[in-house]
Amino acid sequence: MLAVLIIASALWFGGGVLGIPRGLRAGLIAVMYVALVALHLVFPADHPLRLSTGGSAAPWLLLGGFAVLVVLYRQGLNTLRARANPEPETPATDSFSDSELNRYARHIVLREVGGAGQKALKNAKVLVVGAGGLGAPALQYLAAAGVGTIGVIDDDEVENANLQRQVIHKDAAIGTPKVFSAQAEMTAQNPHITVRPYHRRLTDEIAAELVADYDLVLDGTDNFDTRYRVNAACVAAGVPLISGALSQWEGQLSVFDPARGAPCYRCIFPKAPAAHLAPSCAEAGVIGPLPGVIGTMMALEAVKLIAGAGSVLRGQMMIYDGLYSENRQIAITRREGCETCGG
Repeated sequence: MLAVLIIASALWFGGGVLGIPRGLRAGLIAVMYVALVALHLVFPADHPLRLSTGGSAAPWLLLGGFAVLVVLYRQGLNTLRARANPEPETPATDSFSDSELNRYARHIVLREVGGAGQKALKNAKVLVVGAGGLGAPALQYLAAAGVGTIGVIDDDEVENANLQRQVIHKDAAIGTPKVFSAQAEMTAQNPHITVRPYHRRLTDEIAAELVADYDLVLDGTDNFDTRYRVNAACVAAGVPLISGALSQWEGQLSVFDPARGAPCYRCIFPKAPAAHLAPSCAEAGVIGPLPGVIGTMMALEAVKLIAGAGSVLRGQMMIYDGLYSENRQIAITRREGCETCGG
């Protein structure tokens, strides 16, 4: 019996010296123990192997039971110690890599943004509705600015006629869903961000849940049904809405945020205008750089809002006339009895 214990000790301690993992050493000793017990149960009482290893299985079973008790005791003790002295949780990190620090250096040195503002951008989640004329430049600059998570929803595909103004898409992407074309360009420009593409139309069934998952929404769509739908979802979720629109040479932009005292979109536009009063870009035309001007301004308002820099266009509508290089702002207020926000 003593010889068996010496062999087991040699396996454990000698194996440790040789660098054999603890699990493998324990497994070898367990195999030897099972074989030893089986030997006593199978061979007759006067067999030489039984006589040389104690003559009976009883002491080995007692030894095995004691070992099990020791293991259970140690596990229980470790569990109690862990409860009494829990390991400190590793704090979530929002630190920047060297590449990110270099990339965003011109933001960080700005007094109005700094490191705190850039961290806020990294932690922000922004949804862009529409990957067309307004969405294209907005998506590009949100990605370049380091907004950590950017969602983009659009059910359309890239067409040749889009490329005159929807600069995020390339000729090779014709026929590709716009959200995937935009995702490829954004992640190629900034691999440090996450892009969530939704290749589908924004419907009433998904609008509320989708918008509630984001901190901010940019609406660059070209139809009033979607604009009202986005507005209603933003009002319900208390999420600010940056809305832009354009036609021919003129564009407009505002931040609709009734949760913070500003009007909502329906406060200003209670009903959709007649079709002939608000023709689409395909019908009325649009100068190519204009969506870039308004879409970039939308991205700028988003960056300011997230970073807490300056003042944003809450309660103000900016109107830009590209043909005569005129820019003006008008004050807008909540409408009493608004069907969406209540005024």
